Amino acid sequence: MRARVIGLASLALWLTFVASAQADVRLARIFSEHMVLQRGKPVPIWGFAEPGEKVTMEFRGQKVSTVADRTGVWRVVLSPMSAGGPFRMTVRGNNTVELSDVLVGEVWVCSGQSNMEWPLFLARDGEREVASANHPRIRLFMVPKSLADVPQSDLNGGQWAVCSPETARNFSAVGYFFARELHHQLGVPVGMIQSAWGGTPAESWTSLATLESNPVLRPILANWERAVQDYPQALRRFRQQMAQWEENAALARAEGRPEPPRPNRPTPPRNNPWKPAGLFNAMIAPIVPYAIQGVIWYQGESNAGRAYEYRTLFPAMIRDWRRVWGQGDFPFLFVQLANFLPVRPEPGESAWAELREAQTMTLALPKTGMAVAIDIGEADDIHPRNKQDVGERLALNALAIAYGKKIVYSGPIYTRMRREGNAIRLYFKHVDGGLTTPNGEPLKGFAIAGPDRKCVWAEARIDGDTVVVSSPQVTEPVAVRYAWADNPLCNLYNRAGLPASPFRTDDWLGVTAPRR
Repeated sequence: MRARVIGLASLALWLTFVASAQADVRLARIFSEHMVLQRGKPVPIWGFAEPGEKVTMEFRGQKVSTVADRTGVWRVVLSPMSAGGPFRMTVRGNNTVELSDVLVGEVWVCSGQSNMEWPLFLARDGEREVASANHPRIRLFMVPKSLADVPQSDLNGGQWAVCSPETARNFSAVGYFFARELHHQLGVPVGMIQSAWGGTPAESWTSLATLESNPVLRPILANWERAVQDYPQALRRFRQQMAQWEENAALARAEGRPEPPRPNRPTPPRNNPWKPAGLFNAMIAPIVPYAIQGVIWYQGESNAGRAYEYRTLFPAMIRDWRRVWGQGDFPFLFVQLANFLPVRPEPGESAWAELREAQTMTLALPKTGMAVAIDIGEADDIHPRNKQDVGERLALNALAIAYGKKIVYSGPIYTRMRREGNAIRLYFKHVDGGLTTPNGEPLKGFAIAGPDRKCVWAEARIDGDTVVVSSPQVTEPVAVRYAWADNPLCNLYNRAGLPASPFRTDDWLGVTAPRR
């Protein structure tokens, strides 16, 4: 009997503790000490409390109150503020939460796959860059990697950190170099929210509603469902392969030979970051609608085999994020795929070139910008170490598009062509001071084709703000291509030192085009 009384008392105490914990007001995890809030815009602040609980927020002389809804979610909006800090934020409900060292400045999200996730210490001159990463007015937040079937209301971890060698070491190198340049140019605090996962496709970062509503994108969902259904068979096949591998490996060891490659275990669908909308649900939805200035994005490698689909998917994802954030057409700046894989001796088709073309086509959306990286890749490494130029070229886009600076922010972009006898004249925007090549060397990377659609290397010369292309092998030219390869040799720049984007003047069916 005594044990039963003690047990009931313990249960009552536990229930009291749970009720108290549920009643405690708290902020969503994207809010913590050392954070940066966006200047010049309304700033939503939200969190969780007991349903019906009154919550009051105080910050920089503003005091706003609300009541938690029936699900326990509360939200207030602070009026636009100027840059500054540090400040203290206080949230009161049944309990009080205080956050110190809060800054107001510029906030950007950096997202994508491994080239965005790539840490600072692995960048070019990484250890030197890490050692000098003392920027107390730059703040960093890393969204934990996570997957979800439905949009989540909160992150499963993460907190803001002051930029230092210790905190910047494993942070996105591109994000860090971007923030460093903005901080230098604008002189205000900069906050970077890293939400990236290596090897992931764009559909994982896009909401299910957007994928379902677009007929071009719905096959992505059908293919995923097919992969889920095929997983048990794939697992059985893997186990058979493993049994055979163990026999072959044992024989190889006995004979003193290297073991054969081990079979790759299929990833369970529930743990697969390729799940459509899975990363949007777990790594984007919980930080919406945190007030931001914009997004920088480095992704595309995992979609390179589906470049024609990416023409629809990528702009759909950008519209999707802008819709859910509810902050209008915020700047969305992205990196065009760098050069990669062996250099080919002759002109030909290229899935990577088609993906770069799809990225360039996305510039039709308002307030988008592209950092061309065709000159800083590495043939044998999909992760080029030069992240400094990538971050700084993105920052140029930000300074022009987000902040209205009158600067050169893009390399030459092809606009139109005109045939002149046996030659084709090419016109560009963003020539800014004129076209050039490094050290005045001859132009490289141009190919030309006649009615037979066979591309051959061409002679090209700069003529003012245009390029004239010809070849003695093509007397009736109809099309020109530039840097149209996985890893092209190309050298057209403007006088600001920014490389021209790869392009083609034709619209002939490519290797990634859908075929019936």
